[in-house]
Amino acid sequence: MTDSPAPYPVREGTFDELLSPDGVRSVYRKLHQVFQDIRPEDLSSRVSYLSSRYLDTGVTFDFAGQEEPFPLDIVPRLIQRAEFERTERGLKQRVRALEAFLADVYGPGRVFTDGVIPRSVVTTSENFCRAVAGYQPPNGVRIHVAGIDLIRDGEGELRVLEDNARIPSGVSYVLTNRQATVSALPEAVGQYNIARVDDYPARLRAALAKAAPPGVPDPMIVVLTPGVYNSAYFEHSMLARTMGVPLVEGRDLVVRHGVVFLRTTRGLEQVHVIYRRLDDEFIDPVKFRPDSLLGVAGLLSAQANGTVT
Repeated sequence: MTDSPAPYPVREGTFDELLSPDGVRSVYRKLHQVFQDIRPEDLSSRVSYLSSRYLDTGVTFDFAGQEEPFPLDIVPRLIQRAEFERTERGLKQRVRALEAFLADVYGPGRVFTDGVIPRSVVTTSENFCRAVAGYQPPNGVRIHVAGIDLIRDGEGELRVLEDNARIPSGVSYVLTNRQATVSALPEAVGQYNIARVDDYPARLRAALAKAAPPGVPDPMIVVLTPGVYNSAYFEHSMLARTMGVPLVEGRDLVVRHGVVFLRTTRGLEQVHVIYRRLDDEFIDPVKFRPDSLLGVAGLLSAQANGTVT
C-alpha cells in the first residue's frame, strides 16, 4: 500500500473507505502507516491469532452446518467522531419515531383514524401481537434495544439498511471484536482516541432497571435464553455475566398468582424484569404456541398485572 491513488480499479458508484482519488483518506493515514511497518509474515500471524482467539472463546457462527470463527477483518473500520455524532442523533430520532408508532398502533390508533396507514395493513400482519394490544409499559419504552444496520452508499454516506427492534443480537461481537483488535493491533489502537464500548453491559442493565414496575428500587433482572443450542447463546451468557444477573431458561421460571418467580436453591425469588432473547411466539404457551417448551406459562398475564416487565 502506498499514499498514491488506488492501484486497483474501483467500480463506479461504490465508495472506498481507505482510499480516495487523491490517496489515503486523512482518517486512515496513521493506520495505513502502521500496516506499512508490519512485515507480511507478522500480519499473517495476527490474522491467524484473531481466528484462533474466537475459536478458543466460542465466538463462532453457523456456516452451512459447521461452526466457524466469527470473521473479523484485520483492518479496522474507522468512523470519525463528527460523522458518528451526526449519525447517532439521527438514530435516536429514528428510535423515538418507532416508539411513537408502536405506542399508537397498540394504543389509540391515531395513525389509522388520520388516514396515514390503513388499519388492515397493521392488524393483518403476522407480526402484529394482539395479546399485548392496549398494554402500556411502565416507563413507556417498548424498544429497549435497537439493532440498526448501517451501510455506506456510493457517495460514502451512512444509510440505514434495516431496523431490528424485536430481539436484535450482535452486541457481543462488538465487545469481543474491540478486545480482539486491541490485542492484535495495539500499535494501531494507540494512534487514535477511540470511543469506549465496554460500558454497554452497564448501560443495558441501567435501561432494564428503569423498565421495572413502579415502586421497585432494586429490581431482580434475568436474561431469558432458549438454551445452549441457540446460535446467540454466547451473547446471552456474556451479557448476563457482564451485567451480573442470572441467565435463565423457561423452566427456571414459574408464574404464581400473577407474579413471576425464579427457582433458586434458596426457594422462589420474585423477578421484576426479564430481558428475553427468544421469539414472541415461544414466550408464553398460554397466549402463543401451546407446544412451546421455551417460555413460561402465564407470563403475559403477569405482565398485564404490572408485576413484571
